[in-house]
Amino acid sequence: MKRLFSVLAATLLILLPKGTDACTNILVTRGASADGSNMVSYSADSHTRFGFLQFTPGGIFAQGSTRDIIQWGARKHLGNIPQVERTYTTVGNMNEHQLIIGESTWGGRAELEDPNGGIDYGSMMYIALERTKTAREAIQLMVDLANEHGYYSSGESISIADKEEVWILEIVGKGVKMVDGKNINKGVVWVAVRIPDGYVSSHANQARIRQFPLNDPENCIYAPDVITFAREKGYFKGKDKDFSFTEAYAPADFGAYRYCEARVWSAFNYMNSTMGKHIDYAMGQNPNNPMPLYIKPDKKISVADVANMMRDHYEGTEMDMTKDVGAGGEESPYRSRPMSFEVDGKTYLNERAIATQQTGFWFIGQSRAWLPDVIGGLNWFGVDDAATSPLAPIYTSITRIPETLSIDNGSMLEYSPTSMFWLVNRIAQFSYLRYNTVGKEVRETAEDFEKNTYEQIKQIDKIALSILTESPEMAVEYLTDYSVNKSIELFELWENLDNHLLVKYIDGNVKQMKDGKFIDNGNGRNVPARLIQPGYSEVWKRAVAETTGDRLLIK
Repeated sequence: MKRLFSVLAATLLILLPKGTDACTNILVTRGASADGSNMVSYSADSHTRFGFLQFTPGGIFAQGSTRDIIQWGARKHLGNIPQVERTYTTVGNMNEHQLIIGESTWGGRAELEDPNGGIDYGSMMYIALERTKTAREAIQLMVDLANEHGYYSSGESISIADKEEVWILEIVGKGVKMVDGKNINKGVVWVAVRIPDGYVSSHANQARIRQFPLNDPENCIYAPDVITFAREKGYFKGKDKDFSFTEAYAPADFGAYRYCEARVWSAFNYMNSTMGKHIDYAMGQNPNNPMPLYIKPDKKISVADVANMMRDHYEGTEMDMTKDVGAGGEESPYRSRPMSFEVDGKTYLNERAIATQQTGFWFIGQSRAWLPDVIGGLNWFGVDDAATSPLAPIYTSITRIPETLSIDNGSMLEYSPTSMFWLVNRIAQFSYLRYNTVGKEVRETAEDFEKNTYEQIKQIDKIALSILTESPEMAVEYLTDYSVNKSIELFELWENLDNHLLVKYIDGNVKQMKDGKFIDNGNGRNVPARLIQPGYSEVWKRAVAETTGDRLLIK
């Protein structure tokens, strides 16, 4: 089997991850979290996605109203569906009842797509946030929507968390089979598994649910035809108990292991010290050594821990992107696309880490059951690459959002000086060029802001609770003001950082600092003291020496 897999790996190396977008989710149950919250993190990774905070106030609608279905990402209008009487406020990928939903696309078998489907995965997610309060309700609604209107998208893994439970839903269409002018295969096959309390999970553009319990509705629910349809299509021939959703509907290739499952492994490796035993699977060397769907972490996981994982580039592992010559002299963990390249007839890959330059937005959602919904839902929200962007705390009961995060403030084709997305990108582009100096300072600045904010949130919660007893409306306004003002504060911090970095690191030098100020040469004329010149990494120096022979040798 290993020999066969090696042949397949060589053949499939140049394949990209399935799906046009490539996202990463980390799921933490309250029994595994440091503060007792359920958490879901999500990076919306796409080279064309603009980073903004989607905000949809809840409302009351007249009978006969409809809701437009606009494909998420490409913005194609797919049609409309009946609107419900009452909808809930959504703030990013959370709603006012502390429900959180994220996703990652894995594509699956091409013949299972329905180009005439009436609803896409993004619309399903946001409609579920608008109409449901719990994870189980959200799962049922998304499935019902896809079955009723037809599923336009390809295979998806969807993270859903509420105040009590955390679930993974994996869903894919059934393709097209026309009989008497109708698609009798309209709809989806799917399975959803609850992550046991005290455990963590992750998914990253590859289906992860293999065998699942067939008679445990408290912990696993699934489409009634999920196995029979696979048999009909020839995807599965064994006993029901041996059925694997992943192997039937999303058979993995080398790209799925190395580009996708490797990211899951990196997150798991951060949380559990025994994950080294699965490194051969993550590196695409042994498909017979898969990781479990969920694991128990070595310690309780904090928001800061999840942020660290979302900022990961395989540092300290066999896939560390800062340690080969591709990192350049400044140890950059970034590689421009495409995902592979050829040398002398052989094809090589560029690693795909959790943190990546093409992220539109990312977040860590917290559902905190010990607090009322007005205070409990907290969306730690950032735009662009997680490794070079900070998180702002956004309570999910707010009634407005800051202009810096508005959908109407800039776009991927229009620069705006007041857009957080464009400001973060300005700094990120500088960071990529000099990652071990500029990038290091950017990350430290983000982490310092977040560390102080984590502590501040404890006091904000207490104040909001006291206000809530007097006036729910005043509590909501208090949290709205805090969220908006904190985002503005962060924007101003990043503006100052942008200016500071240019002055400090201009022309490849580093100016010395003391007590937060640049040091001059002592003559009082604003001339810098001796400049620091960091030089280049050892890997880069050796690579240059080896590839230039004696041309650069000083004799």
